[in-house]
Amino acid sequence: MSAPGPESIPTSADPRSRRATKKRAPSPTSSQAASLSALFAKPHQNIRLPSSAAVKRAPRIPEIYTNVQGSSSGAGSGEFHVYKASRRREYERLRDMDEALKREREQHDFQKSRAEKSQRDEDKTRKNRERREKMKARKANKGKKTATGTGAGGDAGAGAGAGAEGITHGADPGTREETSEQGKTMGGTVSSAHSGLVIIHDDD
Repeated sequence: MSAPGPESIPTSADPRSRRATKKRAPSPTSSQAASLSALFAKPHQNIRLPSSAAVKRAPRIPEIYTNVQGSSSGAGSGEFHVYKASRRREYERLRDMDEALKREREQHDFQKSRAEKSQRDEDKTRKNRERREKMKARKANKGKKTATGTGAGGDAGAGAGAGAEGITHGADPGTREETSEQGKTMGGTVSSAHSGLVIIHDDD
């Protein structure tokens, strides 16, 4: 059996060959890959991006001087082409001036509109923030008042109940009924005071 031969290599890709490497038409994918490779090869290099607002750079139109030679002021009927060229340049100059003025006005209007919108948004945000802060403060004050009223009312009710029980148990059987009635009356007063968050102290 014969020994295995070398792998099939194109003649142009063989390092021993001196033929020119065959080049194919680049595809959009290969062109983009080559651009990205060149871009990432130098990551620290600054890239200049073109401006989004492309300004037409027309050649500067010369001013018209009527007191120097070459002006169209002395052009006669036989030199009408001189007058036409001068008139065309003048119209172009006036048109460029109008376009520049229009761009300035549009830029000024845009800046003014953006400033008004920004101020309107800031005012709306500030009002919403103040409203939220007021709601938080109102809820906090309501929670404090509820906690204070509940604690004071509970202590007063417990003290009144204990006093009534002491009076009832320490009294004679004959006066126990009167004491119980007084305790009920006192309990009703204390409960009504508790409902109104008012503490009543009896001076005995």
